[in-house]
Amino acid sequence: MSCVYDPSRVTLIDHPLVQHKLAIMRSVDTGTKQFRELVRELALFEGYEATRDFPLEDVAVTTPISETVCRRLSGRKVAIIPILRAGLGMVDGMLELVPSARVGHLGMYRDEVTHEPHEYYAKVPADIEQRICLVVDPMLATGGSSIDAIKYLRRQGVQDIRLLVLVAAPEGLAAVEQSDPQVRIFTCAIDERLNEDAYIVPGLGDAGDRIFGTK
Repeated sequence: MSCVYDPSRVTLIDHPLVQHKLAIMRSVDTGTKQFRELVRELALFEGYEATRDFPLEDVAVTTPISETVCRRLSGRKVAIIPILRAGLGMVDGMLELVPSARVGHLGMYRDEVTHEPHEYYAKVPADIEQRICLVVDPMLATGGSSIDAIKYLRRQGVQDIRLLVLVAAPEGLAAVEQSDPQVRIFTCAIDERLNEDAYIVPGLGDAGDRIFGTK
């Protein structure tokens, strides 16, 4: 698999607090409760960057002192689409930032032998084609699940898709970019590579197991 990706389509969120929290997450000694909290917090950081270019409109506001003109979002509709199951860990952080967003769900599981993703569930808002879709999944390894999720949303007519992950492998970045020429990717870290089991190195292990305490 080619590891060449276009860095202009990838936003690396390397804020000092992001790096600090990610360092704690990577540790094998970090327990389920703290890991889950950190996933939510980093999703909030990523959400700020992924929504940075949302358009604004002027609105008249009366403060306790006087009238003024402020700026607010100009009616952009947003959908948060977690890739099950690990993506669920990022939803609460995203909803803190955009509480009016709708939430869809895409269920994918990875074959432990072939490492290929398989879809088993899909439920999204009825007006999904009118929304900016923020697809969330903590890990971007081979890119298979993300590619399938993006293809599904394209078939539903979605134009603006943004993929938010916490840790990415170069192989996954390249695969997603090659599969879809418009998708934008946001990540807190770009790690070294994938190992023979398609896990990110150094990574942070299986995010789903660490979020839900299943291993």
